[in-house]
Amino acid sequence: MNDSQTDIRAYTLRLELVDEPGELLRSLKPIAENGGNLLSIFHERGNVTPRGHIPVEVDIEATPDRFETIVEGLRDAGINVIQAGTERYSEGLTIILSGHLIDTDLSDTLSQIQETKYATVTDISLTAPQGATDISSARLKLATESGSTAEVLESIREIADEKDLRLVEPLITGSDA
Repeated sequence: MNDSQTDIRAYTLRLELVDEPGELLRSLKPIAENGGNLLSIFHERGNVTPRGHIPVEVDIEATPDRFETIVEGLRDAGINVIQAGTERYSEGLTIILSGHLIDTDLSDTLSQIQETKYATVTDISLTAPQGATDISSARLKLATESGSTAEVLESIREIADEKDLRLVEPLITGSDA
């Protein structure tokens, strides 16, 4: 077997979906049918592309051969593939935000983080022990581009300051600081 049949890599797919029930599921079918392993999905119905579609970012693992087949399968299914390529996120970062997360629009906070050009939210855990109107906290796991930790943290600091949230940052060592 050659590398294109055994070398599993991470890839990012940027899709445009029509805002209709079942479209997200329909877009995932070619990934599953062609051996892709789903890593994360970022789908926010509140945003639209200039053509009025919903932007969706899907991170997957696959061999290069399977990835090409997945992209072909998506296009054959009528899914608009905006970008298909090697995963750009290679480092992980975990932060904690605390404050009135729900009152300051958690969805907007996540969107602002997602819009930073070097990071994507891969996991969130939210705790609101006194209910949605009181102080809550969230642990966010981010995937970041190699060497961009300082810039990502600066963007998150600005978001936290804007929303009067406390940010607990990870300890950074060496040249990443």
